Amino acid sequence: MLSDKIKTMYGGILCAAALLLCLTACGAPAETARTRQRAQSVPEGGAEDAAAPAGTCSWEEIGEPTRVPLSYAEQFTMDRYEQGYVLLTVADRDRFLVVPEGGQTPEGLDEDIVVIRQPADHIYLVASAAMDMFRALDALSAVRLAGMEADAWCMEEVRAAMEAGDILYAGKYSAPDYELILSEGCGLAVENLMIDHSPEVKEKLESFGIPVLVDYSSYESHPLGRVEWVKLYGVLLGREAEAEAAFAKQEQILAAIGQDMAGTAREDVGSVNDSGATVAFFYITTNGAVNVRKSSDYVPKMIGLAGGKYIFDDLGDEESHSSSITMQMEEFYAAAGDADYIIYNSTIDGELESVDELIGKCGLLEDFRAVRQGNVYCTTKNLYQESMSIGVMIDDIHRMLTGEGGMRYLYRLSN
Repeated sequence: MLSDKIKTMYGGILCAAALLLCLTACGAPAETARTRQRAQSVPEGGAEDAAAPAGTCSWEEIGEPTRVPLSYAEQFTMDRYEQGYVLLTVADRDRFLVVPEGGQTPEGLDEDIVVIRQPADHIYLVASAAMDMFRALDALSAVRLAGMEADAWCMEEVRAAMEAGDILYAGKYSAPDYELILSEGCGLAVENLMIDHSPEVKEKLESFGIPVLVDYSSYESHPLGRVEWVKLYGVLLGREAEAEAAFAKQEQILAAIGQDMAGTAREDVGSVNDSGATVAFFYITTNGAVNVRKSSDYVPKMIGLAGGKYIFDDLGDEESHSSSITMQMEEFYAAAGDADYIIYNSTIDGELESVDELIGKCGLLEDFRAVRQGNVYCTTKNLYQESMSIGVMIDDIHRMLTGEGGMRYLYRLSN
């Protein structure tokens, strides 16, 4: 057994070592991030090569920009230069120059342009909707840190990666674990729009030299505009071909629905109403009120693209970016009591199994036309996290309206 003197000495050594580690992590954070970004563009070689900067070049050397056409997305643009550089502009505000692997950093960049070296790596991913895009690109390995814990993810691959320690929980958007983020050499933080409520976090990350990209996909007016953000992440990760293929898959599903409804071309999809059936989409809050989607939200638009008609024609202020409105049950009944179909949003309080379970939340639902006719459906809990399946979600609604079955994100409640 150690003597008290030895124990005291040993404890002092451990405390000193811990303090030294903390000071090392916090004392030179910006260099950690910059070193990580530089290393991504350097091939395997000696330590001298790995530590060397990428060098510089002039704007004239990288050629003239060409605007990359996007089909639906309006919240970002991509300008491609001849030498493989891409300038990303997000929400007409934030600009990022993506430097190709092995490329040099152009001189004379505007102060607001943030440089990100391709492929981005050791990412702190807070925008949960983007995780499915990384999965679709087979690039989960680029995510090292996440803003949600393992049990909060519906995607098995993400849960497994976190349980294996391949992805670490680094705190939510408002309370990140800065020490962990720095010690892991984070090269990019992808935040959701909630970061606007904690601007000091964004400023702190940037002060460490970590680029912060805010995902505005939820502001897209067209449902497939959200999916098209996979192209932005494809550029960051050097997986543009994979991104084009993943987007095209969802676009083809939407085109097939349009052809099934009216034989229209893609640009006319959504201009016709196949069945004319009305649909209500909602969930009941803990205090008995009803939360419904604004008419301008992407869920009502998915219903329209599927061939249905959202029960609320003009609900909510289009200028507001809030996606939903809460109303009393009596008001909801007056508007949606005669809806042909009702879809219960299970992502808040869990999936339902039966109509009786739904009626148990509010007895007035028993008088709804859709309940009497057995047209009551529920969403699966992974509806929102699997953002790369919006085309499939639209197809599910179309199948509900046409009675085809075989749905992935919707299921009929048993009587």
